[in-house]
Amino acid sequence: MKRTFIAVALMLIAAAPSAYAQDWPSKPVHILVGFGAGGGTDVATRILADGLSESLGQQFIVENKPGAGGTIASGVAAKAPKDGYTALAISMGHSVSAVMVKQVPYDPVNDFAPVGIFTNSAFVVVVPKNSPATNIKSLIEYVNKQPGKLNYSTVGLGSTQHLIAEDLRQRASINAQAVSYRTTGEVVSALLRGDAAYAVELYHPIRGQVDSGDLRVIAVATPKRWPAIPNVPTLEESGISGIGYLGWYGLAFPAGTPQPIIDKLHKAMKEVLSKDTVKMRLEGIGAVPNLSSPAEFRKVIESDIKGFQEVAKASGLEAK
Repeated sequence: MKRTFIAVALMLIAAAPSAYAQDWPSKPVHILVGFGAGGGTDVATRILADGLSESLGQQFIVENKPGAGGTIASGVAAKAPKDGYTALAISMGHSVSAVMVKQVPYDPVNDFAPVGIFTNSAFVVVVPKNSPATNIKSLIEYVNKQPGKLNYSTVGLGSTQHLIAEDLRQRASINAQAVSYRTTGEVVSALLRGDAAYAVELYHPIRGQVDSGDLRVIAVATPKRWPAIPNVPTLEESGISGIGYLGWYGLAFPAGTPQPIIDKLHKAMKEVLSKDTVKMRLEGIGAVPNLSSPAEFRKVIESDIKGFQEVAKASGLEAK
């Protein structure tokens, strides 16, 4: 009798996560974003959240918790209950913060259960419309004719954009200094005023200025040409070997979240991203829908951390 009771109890325990996942979500799910409203992570996540709300019949609420390079939101998410009702939207900046922020209050890999990357984005090299630089070669010549006198603008020292710009500066031997600004809008303003010769920035936040002709994209930092701007060459094609950054946005839960919940959300993400309306909204901001597996997502985070560690070391950048 005792053995029978134990066997039944074990069966119930084993079945509990699966049954729990069948009921999930039974209330709103909160997605934390470590950056302000209107940024790339925020906009892409809201597009996905709208689709998930419709698909799963519960609200997916995006909560902005900006600060410290996204580490505030990540710290909250890492310590959240493992019940599937707190998720974290992260970008490549998650890996950068692991390198450039001292003593982040979580393990950037092991404290999270990746669900999947849901879209990719492009970093581009951009110049003002009146710049004599029409490609990377002419940009290098233009800047290096005035050694140490010209700057490039970037969002925050130690940001993803800054590290990619430093990687480019090192590999191309560009004699320019970084000038840091708080927002992408300020980076653009610096370019338009002539305070900066170029910038490395995400494509979708500056797409409006590119479309209006105020800014000109001269190269993409992605491994392959970007669908939204197919006539713009990659840095590799432009003669700068070794640079191929593919920006990404993904969702993760706190580590220990039941696997059936992770699987259910991943399945819903696949359904949402297959819809033409969602594809059009993401493509409208210059992003490309692309769902990875949880295992692939983990490998990307690990690979990016390793890569940015090498860039920081080569550029003499230290965590703060």
